[in-house]
Amino acid sequence: MITEKQNKGISKFMSYVLRHRPEVIGLQLDENGWADVAELITKANANATEWSTPITIDIVKHIVDTNDKKRFAFNEDGTKIRASQGHSVEVDLAYESQTPPEVLYHGTATKFLDAILIGRLTKQSRQHVHMSENIETMLEVAKRHGKPVLLKIHAAEMAAAGYQFYLSANNVWLTDSVPAGFLTVAR
Repeated sequence: MITEKQNKGISKFMSYVLRHRPEVIGLQLDENGWADVAELITKANANATEWSTPITIDIVKHIVDTNDKKRFAFNEDGTKIRASQGHSVEVDLAYESQTPPEVLYHGTATKFLDAILIGRLTKQSRQHVHMSENIETMLEVAKRHGKPVLLKIHAAEMAAAGYQFYLSANNVWLTDSVPAGFLTVAR
């Protein structure tokens, strides 16, 4: 199979092309973010720089199955693949609106906190704000951007006020933005 370093490199590469820059390898995503698996493999191998083994369907399946954040999903017949959420390219993931739990969490860096508390939590370059019921996951995400702070989102109140929530295939909650009145600093 592949080494852990190769697994990580291929997974990061797949995230990059399936979420942000498919054009760097000439990959086409459909309107729902799906890419042809065979095309992904062919074009990834033609552009490989971070790993020394050719990517195969077995490697792609291994990455999809073992990714701890379940970032990728296959369609029903396994011929297409997409990122579950986190896109900066415009795609319609076709998620249905869901009733969120009472409370969700979002991790960010303290350097962004003042702007959020003055206005709102926004999606920035992504298509949605990402939230979770899992505090530790959100703190890990926040650490990538600086000193972490955890925001508590009063999701049920937002939903009652008419805001839409979506649940991705990997159990990340998504919404367009969170007005400051629906959040508090949890820690």
